[in-house]
Amino acid sequence: MPEGKKLPAPAPVREEDSYSAKTHLHQPVQETATVAATAQPADAPEGALPSEVRPEIVTWDKLCEAIKASGRAYDTDMIEKAYNLANNAHKGVCRRSGEPYICHPLAVARLVLDLGMDSESIAAALLHDVVEDTPTTLDDLTAQFGSEVAQMVDGVTKLTKIQFSNIEELQAENLRKMLLAMSRDVRVMIIKLCDRLHNMRTGDAWPEQKRRDKARETMEVYAPIANRLGILNVKEELEDRSLHYLDPVGYEDISKMLSERAGEEFLAKVSGVIERRLIESGIEGATIKRRVKSIYGIYRKTIMQNKSFDEIYDIYAVRVILDSLAECYSTLGLIHDMYHPLPNRFKDYISTPKPNGYQSLHTTVIGHEGIPFEVQIRTRAMDEQAEYGVAAHWKYKEGLGGHDNDKLDERLAWVRQLLESQRSSADATDLLSDIKSDLLPEEVFAFTPKGDVINLPTGATCIDFAYAIHSAVGNRMVGCKVNNRMVPIDHIVSTGEIIEVILGPADKGPSRDWLKIVRTSEAKSKIRNWFKKMRREENIQQGRDALARELRREMIIIPDDQLDEFINSCCRRLRQNNAEELYAAIGYGGMTIANCLPKLKEEWTKLKATEERSEEDLPKVFNRFYRVDKARSRAAGGTGLGLAIVRDTVEKRGGTVEAANRPGGGAVFTVRWPWREGGGQT
Repeated sequence: MPEGKKLPAPAPVREEDSYSAKTHLHQPVQETATVAATAQPADAPEGALPSEVRPEIVTWDKLCEAIKASGRAYDTDMIEKAYNLANNAHKGVCRRSGEPYICHPLAVARLVLDLGMDSESIAAALLHDVVEDTPTTLDDLTAQFGSEVAQMVDGVTKLTKIQFSNIEELQAENLRKMLLAMSRDVRVMIIKLCDRLHNMRTGDAWPEQKRRDKARETMEVYAPIANRLGILNVKEELEDRSLHYLDPVGYEDISKMLSERAGEEFLAKVSGVIERRLIESGIEGATIKRRVKSIYGIYRKTIMQNKSFDEIYDIYAVRVILDSLAECYSTLGLIHDMYHPLPNRFKDYISTPKPNGYQSLHTTVIGHEGIPFEVQIRTRAMDEQAEYGVAAHWKYKEGLGGHDNDKLDERLAWVRQLLESQRSSADATDLLSDIKSDLLPEEVFAFTPKGDVINLPTGATCIDFAYAIHSAVGNRMVGCKVNNRMVPIDHIVSTGEIIEVILGPADKGPSRDWLKIVRTSEAKSKIRNWFKKMRREENIQQGRDALARELRREMIIIPDDQLDEFINSCCRRLRQNNAEELYAAIGYGGMTIANCLPKLKEEWTKLKATEERSEEDLPKVFNRFYRVDKARSRAAGGTGLGLAIVRDTVEKRGGTVEAANRPGGGAVFTVRWPWREGGGQT
């Protein structure tokens, strides 16, 4: 989504502007094939900060050249048709950075192309802003390009016509909409990531506060999603550019430390030594790449984990890419023979892949100069997977079979699980917190007694482990053993632990306190569902009591017999059908009181204001021709005589009539008649 002010169009883009690619923002990986998803001008100064480098402008001619150079069969007629529509729709409009607006969709399309996506994806990238920012509708796109392209555009289009009570709720609902579209078609998120990447490259034109807000959102939401999809180049650049806006001083300090060290010379020397040793050992055709750790990766360890620069052992890395799995393990032996391996620094992600599908052997060794560096060993297929993520085995690509489709569906299971967990939560902002907890890059791997691997985010407990196995296991959990030792159920899981869950009776259920302990959205969802189904009456009572206490604490005094009536009047704003549903949601944890309290306060303030106005009207309601609602005309409303007639009729028969305001709104009229029994009056 382009971000920025729309201004009059500037002069045409110069043809001499060029577009080239680097695979990393600051330290390019030395390789034969690059991914332009992290592109920066070819003439950018080495080690330049993002704010110091203006991204190259992509023109239609340059996009056409890139399509032709890709060597893949694209529907150029469809892509050109999409460009013409977008160009006409955005004509005369500019971004804050000054270039024509159409340059943004072109840049996004180029990034999508470089990730190896199909014709429909490129067309959707060119059109991704027309529905949100121009009179063009989804029906127009469906008619011209088909439902496939239209649905992708709809998936990345923000909810601009719906009013939300706060920015967090808007953000959560936009994200929910996008994830739902992504669960049906992962291309939606790939386009969105490319969109966000280009916006972050041109973010210097935003006001400072907006830069920081967008950077924080990118760091907390989009970079983790890129990581989970396995598109690591995009993930790293999003993190680095976000960090530059959030902590420019820390960013510059790390950049300076990297530039002062001769890392490239060291890596070039090591790579040459390893290549010669492989050839001598009969392993030919290996590709050697080298990289310097991302700025944010170093920042996270130095600032957030309080490590010194010298305590980080994977700043420099050499990547060895081979033809077969057997060569990978043979090369590992050669590396350990050449250099001294550091203890506890070996990771086998081939036998135990990461949740995003990443596979590789990692080992950290000490070079002959005394400098530690990491060696990554993988096959060519594994390297393609690491570079392109889900796009590497894209189910819409030509020649891709059903087996790969199944693999992709497995990779997207976390999206469906995340959305499923939100169905039991009435609080939209829960989605943001669940993403932040579930998509953290740091993960642990634990084992069941049968040897099954369970992946969990760092900080997950044994309860999370139990629910990751099955909801029935979590619900019946009464204790657990770690490496044959009894531990508390809130024990933090570490990599390599063998965990045995001890089960109780079949009717055993979880504790409400577990919601404060568990880390994963999966566990929270399953605990809430159990209480939702099994303890409805208890949930209603607990939720009602908790809400009543909080209202009293906020000085909102409502008689107990009138509370349900007041809550019913507010349910529509809280997206509940009635008061019981709201109480139940609070009771089982699907909605927090903190989330619904501001809306209840607003409704209470409106009600009190209405009552104050009504108090002024009460003495006059029985007067002839008096109408409370001054906005109603005589033709549309009453004459103002009805209550006057009632009063006269009652008083003539010795009775009385009174009017009073009702706490939930409206009025109550009380008529008292004399009653005679045995000749006496009562």
